Amino acid sequence: MGPIVPLPRSPLDTGDHVRQWYENELGWATVPGPPVELLTGLRFDVLEVPAEAGHVALRHLGPGSPVAVRADRMRLLVAAGSADELPGLLDWLEWGSLALDLKAIGAGGRIEAPLPRSAGSSAVDGSQGAAVWLRPPEPDCEVEPALPTLSALGGGGGGAPDLVRLVDTMATQCHRIRLRQARSQALAFS
Repeated sequence: MGPIVPLPRSPLDTGDHVRQWYENELGWATVPGPPVELLTGLRFDVLEVPAEAGHVALRHLGPGSPVAVRADRMRLLVAAGSADELPGLLDWLEWGSLALDLKAIGAGGRIEAPLPRSAGSSAVDGSQGAAVWLRPPEPDCEVEPALPTLSALGGGGGGAPDLVRLVDTMATQCHRIRLRQARSQALAFS
């Protein structure tokens, strides 16, 4: 009997490439499968808002703060534990009694993993439904210290961006969007 030659292996699919990038390059926990998902609450939480509200809030983020878009939604990565703080923070900012299109995803949550730039993603993909990075995380760079946090409240020492200002700006923009939509509906019925 001749030497046994192994059968050719199929190339890694994009999901494996994406998962390996997140796990090996960034050290983030993933859930395999189409699509690959990132676990929230471990290294970061996510604030999800309409993209219009998120774009206005970008000025409150440091350059190392990752931001993703998917369709008409923006996902801003914030410090782990921030999702638990959001309801109290909104109450403190006097936004708690209003229904805002602001969602927090924390411990036990998941988000679709945006494709790394090397996997061929582009900003156009976000408008077509696939999650993409508007501001991607940088490999070999500690992301967590750059994420907005409550501990930055009142601090201006060049640390993490202030979660309070970020949330207040997004809540204001979400409310403006809601008022504009209500006004448009009222005009349509008159």
